[in-house]
Amino acid sequence: MSFVEVSHTADVKIHATAPTMEALFAEAFAALMQVMYGPDRKGGIQRTVTLEAADPESLLHDFLSEVLFISDVDGLVFSSARIAISGSRLEAVLDGEPFDRARHLLGTEVKGISYSGLAIGRDANGYMLDIVFDV
Repeated sequence: MSFVEVSHTADVKIHATAPTMEALFAEAFAALMQVMYGPDRKGGIQRTVTLEAADPESLLHDFLSEVLFISDVDGLVFSSARIAISGSRLEAVLDGEPFDRARHLLGTEVKGISYSGLAIGRDANGYMLDIVFDV
């Protein structure tokens, strides 16, 4: 994993790095699932997410918000995401399993994805991200 939790006063702040934009989004997705459900997550059930947004930050915010919504409404815990980004469009195939109270209560409830502090940057090594999950 290429993400770390950064000290934050009230919420959960994540800093992630990756060589590509798709990998960066996958790291943010993995961080969200890790924070919410802990490390014991398996696959078997797939959901597809397709979104468009004006800029990468909005696209990431909308993607993670949709993952949060699907997870909550459908009672699914996701283990992986195959993500393709083309311009302002994202398509992701999420792989997960039904929520299991015995295995998935290790995390913290995430209420939303914050625009505050959301920043995607790029340097010679790839992409970097700071994001806050409202808990």
